[in-house]
Amino acid sequence: MTAAARSTQPGEQLSRSLVTLIAVATGAVVANLYYAQPVLHLVAHDFHSGSGLASLIITATQVGYAAGLLLVVPLGDLHPRRLLVVRIFGVAAVALVACALSPDIWVFGLASIAVGTASVAGQVMIPFAADLAPPERRGRIVARIMTGLLLGILLARTVSGLVAELAGWRAIYWFSAALMVAFAAILWRALPAEGPRPHRAYWNLVGSSLRLLVDEPVLRRRAWHGACAFACFSVLWTTIAFLLSGAPYHYSSAVIGLFGLVGAGGILAANLAGKLADADRSTSATLVAGVLLTGSFGLLWFGHSALAALIVGIVVLDVGTQGMQITNQAIIYALRPDARSRINSAYMVCYFIGGAAGSLTAGVVYGSHRWAGVCILGAGFGALSLASTLYGRLRPSFGKPPPRVNRVRTSG
Repeated sequence: MTAAARSTQPGEQLSRSLVTLIAVATGAVVANLYYAQPVLHLVAHDFHSGSGLASLIITATQVGYAAGLLLVVPLGDLHPRRLLVVRIFGVAAVALVACALSPDIWVFGLASIAVGTASVAGQVMIPFAADLAPPERRGRIVARIMTGLLLGILLARTVSGLVAELAGWRAIYWFSAALMVAFAAILWRALPAEGPRPHRAYWNLVGSSLRLLVDEPVLRRRAWHGACAFACFSVLWTTIAFLLSGAPYHYSSAVIGLFGLVGAGGILAANLAGKLADADRSTSATLVAGVLLTGSFGLLWFGHSALAALIVGIVVLDVGTQGMQITNQAIIYALRPDARSRINSAYMVCYFIGGAAGSLTAGVVYGSHRWAGVCILGAGFGALSLASTLYGRLRPSFGKPPPRVNRVRTSG
């Protein structure tokens, strides 16, 4: 009997091989969001645009992703997710081909919105895996899939930089389009089938995703922390190619892409945060992540001319970002088992709105205040998350804490 012939049952454990496949596929599809980051200076040169206009490509991709999270991910609570995932991978392939063929930056921007929208396949698979995972191991299983996602982010920048050096920046989009087609075929055979999903009207389904932000205070707090964390992350990675391609570094695209590997420490943070969430220590993990996010930009400030400070700052930032993300997801998936796709949709919409705000403001600030302004901006986003965590700890009246759900602490 093939995996596709099996029907999923609540609480059914995932096999290691299926977890690995979902993790790798999630990493491959989310990588599409980051291919442009290390080659923005080449895109700007090719299309004769400045750094501010080129940085809008990152914002366009993130806006597309947020739209996909709002409009596509909730379909996971309506349609069988195996078929939905395969279709999304197919759409991603078409959008990537459009990027590779773009004649100017405006067409490239529109195609990037489509790429972002179609990169949400991983966010359909993650709650799918959470449905299959036993409650006592859900945090660790989500962490393993997020490890694959993080590897996709890290390798996206590195591979993009290397491919651009050898064959131009468009080549990476051709490569990824072929990869999306391959994964669509593999996932069609490997993902388990599901029984009929409860019937709901589509627009009611989308609206209910947003209503969860009103009904679930824990979701609101976690969405806030996630948005601030991803804003920090985007501030750095939207502008770093401009820093590294100019004085005093003058690095090539290949070398700039290698900086993506510096964030490998985030992989350790993902697994540690998953264990802390399962051990009911999520508030402490949130506080530590906020400190790391804010403090990383103090190191990055000196990275303008000191390579060691830049590298350490990137590691600290990635550890804080991934630690915050895993902690948040372990908590929100325990809130409403019947609505995990919609909860994930609501959370990730806020997460990528934060990222889009970070990339948009970073491009503007870098154009006017260069690297020092970028570091102040990033530290500000981190401080917003840290301040809300401290306020919640010091003021018990800051909202009544909801009851515990599945051994995960739900305080903000």
